[in-house]
Amino acid sequence: MSDRLRVIGGTMSPYSRKMVALLRYRHIPYQVIWGDINQKLPEMGIEKPKPMLYPVFLLPNEAGEDVATVDSTPIIRRLEREYEGRSVLPADPILGFLNYLLEDFSDEWVVKFMFHYRWNFKRDIEVSGPKLIFSSMNTLPSDIAEQMSNMFTQRQISRQFWIGSNDVTAPIIEASYKRFLSILDKHLAVQPFLLGTRPSSADFALCGQLTQLIAEDPTPRDIAHDLSLRVVSWVDIMEDQSGVDAKTASWNSSDALPDTLFALLTEVGRTYVPTMLANAKAVMNGEESWACQVDGGLWEQPINVYQAKCIGWVRDEFEKLNQEHQTQVLKLLAGTDCEALVADLTP
Repeated sequence: MSDRLRVIGGTMSPYSRKMVALLRYRHIPYQVIWGDINQKLPEMGIEKPKPMLYPVFLLPNEAGEDVATVDSTPIIRRLEREYEGRSVLPADPILGFLNYLLEDFSDEWVVKFMFHYRWNFKRDIEVSGPKLIFSSMNTLPSDIAEQMSNMFTQRQISRQFWIGSNDVTAPIIEASYKRFLSILDKHLAVQPFLLGTRPSSADFALCGQLTQLIAEDPTPRDIAHDLSLRVVSWVDIMEDQSGVDAKTASWNSSDALPDTLFALLTEVGRTYVPTMLANAKAVMNGEESWACQVDGGLWEQPINVYQAKCIGWVRDEFEKLNQEHQTQVLKLLAGTDCEALVADLTP
């Protein structure tokens, strides 16, 4: 097992499911350890990462020592440099930018669906709390597991405001989830993946979030089964795409993208974009919270410094493009409201 990547993950973590599915597709040998980071890392004699997030990849530093490494997006790019074949990053720079944008949308907006449904509905809370405990400590006695579940549940519910889930934003989140499922259903009727006939990192990011919404939590699962069995089935098969023939599969040409992709980008511009921009401006101005209009309603929440960095990284990806490619990207994004992401953020 020494030649296998070691990963500490959680089945109730969308980012763990994102990365394990990606490792399967890329044929990268791995060893996944399901369990509590706080327990597993000390047992291995490895320092805990900051922040403490799932999944934790144990990746060698320059001295060859394993270091606990987190944050799925940069880890994917590191794996691209260190493992050949079956890339999940389109070579076309225009498509590459769209892929980065869609991956961040999944990681930073679709996760709001997951957190909202998981901690707002009684049935979901009753299922998710115990499963989160048992998924990392399966042999705990029931009474201790119940105590831990109650403590963890209360902590997560108290954090809802930090991701923007409250009584005012609930209709916005739920309407976006339902619209998104319908848009994705139409897109997957045209082609099997977001950007063609082979998966990109954005597919795995989206699949990771949807494993929780469709495979784990009762309320969003029921909604998905009512609105799109196509999407439900897509999530099932996305978790193991090791059989895709990457030599014959291909990504879309950036000058012949399907209309359904623009419908998806329009949803990105309708929800993710205004919240990311408002948050970034608030962070730049040293404010503690922000508010903006999203889909005709008021959205208000505390600042998120990490998401301000995310929009900076999206802009970095755009700035890496040459002038011709930037012009083409702006032309593609025109009318979706996503073009605002690469505009000047100065108030």
